[in-house]
Amino acid sequence: MKSAVTISVVEQAKAGPFVFHDDIEAGCRKAAELGFDAVELFTPGPQALESIDLQAILDANGLALAAVGTGAGMVIHGLNLCDPSTDKRAEAVVFIKKIIDMGAPFGAPAILGSMQGRWGGDVDKTTALGYLRAGLNEIGAYAAEQGVKFIYEPLNRYETNLINTIADGVAMTESLDTDNVVLLADLFHMNIEEANLADAIRAGGKHIGHIHFVDSQRSPAGLGHMDYEPIIAALKEIGYDGYLCAEAFPHPDSDAAAKQTIDMFKKLIS
Repeated sequence: MKSAVTISVVEQAKAGPFVFHDDIEAGCRKAAELGFDAVELFTPGPQALESIDLQAILDANGLALAAVGTGAGMVIHGLNLCDPSTDKRAEAVVFIKKIIDMGAPFGAPAILGSMQGRWGGDVDKTTALGYLRAGLNEIGAYAAEQGVKFIYEPLNRYETNLINTIADGVAMTESLDTDNVVLLADLFHMNIEEANLADAIRAGGKHIGHIHFVDSQRSPAGLGHMDYEPIIAALKEIGYDGYLCAEAFPHPDSDAAAKQTIDMFKKLIS
């Protein structure tokens, strides 16, 4: 398993759960100094990379790009895959494909979190799940053409009313026509929704393709009440060899949060 840390350059997400903010190069430099293997980027869109040479920055710091987030589509543009408007759903798909195009040259998959949307109002649950399935099929197949996986993240009940557990995420991915969609197991969401996190990971098995490594209240790992040893044991049991990425609040500050995370990662993985 490998370590990663989040960097957000989305102005509207300054209060969000990202360890580093505003400066990709500075975030990469600090991540490398602390010993992380990779970074996960949350950007407003592909244009965020136009003024920098991301490959040169990654190479200079010995880092990989673990994944790229799509949440700015919701945060900035209000787009989601379950919008009652056909045009808005299509616009959401286009935005996500652009994020896939941004990450693919680095071998980094895109993550679908908040842009999955929810049911309610003019869209009932069955219809919304149909919209989500159609979106995952189209986007998953597109990501395959670009040579990367597409990551779908079950969220807790306060953020979506579609799919909240790893088991329901497995059922969704197994219902797809594409086999290119994997699940993100976010320990914060799982702490709310799962009866037993380690059992949920075992049930997710081969479908789990990314981990958000945080504590119970989305603080850096080790600063809450999360019991990590059975979680790591379950990940080893399913043969998980991907990233454990810190999508955590920068408490008490970014540097301290990053150091807390990497220290906990090394303690658990060693």
